[in-house]
Parts: sequence; C-alpha cells; structure tokens
Amino acid sequence: MDRTSRGIFVLRAVLGGGFLFAGLDKFLMWSGGTPFTAAGFLKGATGGAWLGSTGVVNPTHPFWVSLAGNASLMTIVDTLVVFGECAIGAALILGLATRFAGVCGALLMTLLYVANWSFATGPFNEQLMYGLIAGTIAYVGAGAYALDSVVEKLAIMQRIPVVKYALG
Repeated sequence: MDRTSRGIFVLRAVLGGGFLFAGLDKFLMWSGGTPFTAAGFLKGATGGAWLGSTGVVNPTHPFWVSLAGNASLMTIVDTLVVFGECAIGAALILGLATRFAGVCGALLMTLLYVANWSFATGPFNEQLMYGLIAGTIAYVGAGAYALDSVVEKLAIMQRIPVVKYALG
C-alpha cells in the first residue's frame, strides 16, 4: 500500500488506542479502586487558565459545575464518556464506521476542550490535537487498512450511499 494509507492507519490506530485505553481504564478501574465519575473534573478542572491568570477564566464554568451537581445527569454523562471512549477507540482501530467514529471523537474532544479551557501554556493542548486528528480522520476516511473497505462492498451498502460514506 502507499504511504498515505499507512499514515492514515497509524493515526487511526494510535488515536483509537488512546481512546480505547482511556475508556477501559475508567471501566475496569486500572488506575484506582474508585468508580469513574466526571463530576470531579467538571467541578474542579473547568475553571480554566490563561497565561498568568489565577481566577476562573472559563465562561462555561458555571454550566459544568451545575451539570456536576445533577446526580441523574452525571450517571448518563459518566456512561456516555466510558462507552464513547471505548466505542470510538475500537472503531478507529478496526477502521469500522471510521468517519462516524472520527466525528464522535472530534465532538468529544471539542467538549473537553471547552470544559477544560486551559490556555496556561497556550491554546494548543492535547484535546485540541486529538480533536484535530479525529476530525482529519473523519474527513479523509479510513484508508486501505480498514474493515470499512470490506463492509462497503456488501450489496446492501451499495444501495445506501449515505451509510457507505459514513463508513469511510
């Protein structure tokens, strides 16, 4: 295969591995014995930072804190984060529904970027980079080393062009 296909595969596999590891870590509690909840992050890490700032600079901070205070919604948020990270990661690694997984990954990273709002070292943080890579994968598709290339050849996929495009 050509260098472009290999490059897309490497980006997909590494980003997918990062998402999958993050989701499995939360689900299996590898890093500690307490169940995952995003409430601590939403309460304590959404104040934001700017070069030399000491106070809350994130204009969306009150929204995240109020979300963290709603136990019913936090159950849904926690489930979506864990399931989303695992599903996005597995889909990217396998190259299955790649464009959809890329869009979902970019959306998740955008939400984390806005919630985190940490520009203490400049605006180019890991959420921005992961989101841009996920968005690029959604734009360019899965490449040659992907299950999408097998699935899109199925007869039913030939009749549904929108689904075929979402695969990648």
